[in-house]
Amino acid sequence: MQYNIPENVGIHPARLLEFYQLLEDHNLSTHAVYIARGNDIVSFAHWAPFGQDFLHRMYSVSKSFVSIAIGFCRQDGLLDLDDPIIKYFPKEMEHQTDANMRSQTIRHMLMMSTARGAQNWFSVRSDDRVQTYFDNTNPSRPSGTQFEYDSSGSFVLGALVERLTGMKFMEYLRLKLFDRIGVSKAAYCLECPGGHSWGDSGVMCTSLDLLKMVRFVANGGSWNGEQLLDAEYVRLASTKQIDNNIHGIPGWETNGYGYQIWIGYEDSFFFNGMGCQFGLYMPKKDLLLVYNGDNQGKAQSLKIIFDGFMDLIYKTASDTPLEPCPDLRHQLRIRENTMALMADRGEMTSPMLEKINGRTFALEKNPMGIDKFSITIPEDGLGSFCYTNEQGDLTLYFGMGENVFGDFPHAGYAQKVGSVFVPGHRYKCAASAAWYSPYQLHLKAQIIDDYFGTLNILFGFRDDGRVGVQMVKVAEDFLHTYNGWADGVLAE
Repeated sequence: MQYNIPENVGIHPARLLEFYQLLEDHNLSTHAVYIARGNDIVSFAHWAPFGQDFLHRMYSVSKSFVSIAIGFCRQDGLLDLDDPIIKYFPKEMEHQTDANMRSQTIRHMLMMSTARGAQNWFSVRSDDRVQTYFDNTNPSRPSGTQFEYDSSGSFVLGALVERLTGMKFMEYLRLKLFDRIGVSKAAYCLECPGGHSWGDSGVMCTSLDLLKMVRFVANGGSWNGEQLLDAEYVRLASTKQIDNNIHGIPGWETNGYGYQIWIGYEDSFFFNGMGCQFGLYMPKKDLLLVYNGDNQGKAQSLKIIFDGFMDLIYKTASDTPLEPCPDLRHQLRIRENTMALMADRGEMTSPMLEKINGRTFALEKNPMGIDKFSITIPEDGLGSFCYTNEQGDLTLYFGMGENVFGDFPHAGYAQKVGSVFVPGHRYKCAASAAWYSPYQLHLKAQIIDDYFGTLNILFGFRDDGRVGVQMVKVAEDFLHTYNGWADGVLAE
């Protein structure tokens, strides 16, 4: 792929500026955006501290990578899509008596039409996720008949690739594809208990890597004129194979599903990961959007991003080159190079600050296990939230209306193996705060590591020294103790 100016491919730089402004207006936690037409990248931006070489957690985009690996296994004669999965996991299935599950095929699993619903790895806490999947005793239905999003089935497909090839599924993709299309050498996948790759959630790669993978599928499995993967498999994977709109409500995510790939409007398809990891391809105008961020818990984020792209870029894209707009293009380049991770918005100070600044509050027993806390906000320099819990005295530093980057103070979260907690391990975070009202201070901590998540803390103060604290965490398998309400009072 190559870089080009947007006017040369019929995209007006003003529309790109409007798209970036839309993301900012909605205060989305955006990390990277790439926009391409054909093989031409016309705009890309990284929100500091993220950069071009940052290996971004792709979450369920990983499933689309697994689908491509399954396609290569089929092409190599290692499997047939209509083989029952029991053929490859006979030992693991020996105690599974359910006829629906025993007849479940690889194709059914690719389509998210498995016999049994998804398992939650983080409540199961299994040491062998493959065996746990096949021991599932939830009610079943004939596979291939109903769509139900099944991450655990996607994980097993990744394990199938590794069983058939004798290598990690990302190593297999490296052999078959990555080096051919220029996926970064550093790309890898987190692991999970049992030694398998975390194929339903753990791919780590750059945003440009994702762009190339989506472009490969958009090309029908070819690259630079060479057919690398069977075109018919790619066509099936990226077109509707099953309906997924049980409620009959239109939306980007209810247009159908292919093989671990979502189907959108205008014959589009997209790779879709939790928190807004997207690779959207719209074939009618050969347009491609990659968006990486962490908008977990922010309703309608996908709709905001995709609708904005459709309205501002897709609908306005011309089939012929546009007149050069050097001034607007200069503004666009400045904008692309000055993006920064969103921070809390609100007032920077409050009359209440004088009453609470640096003072200690004692809390009644609460779900967070926090005994006491203090907040210090100097006129210049770092703000600090100091608190005491089972890990001792901890401090989270923050900026008012701007991010402070450091480590989240709580220790003992998972690292390279999902759901296996590592003593002492801390996540990188960005923390900011703002006054939402004269009596309410909001503190936001964004985890920006191999794992993404957000902790929102709202402190509500009263003139009589009482405080109410609400903590809401939006994170897959950490920050568990930072969730709930607390009642407190000035201790001095």
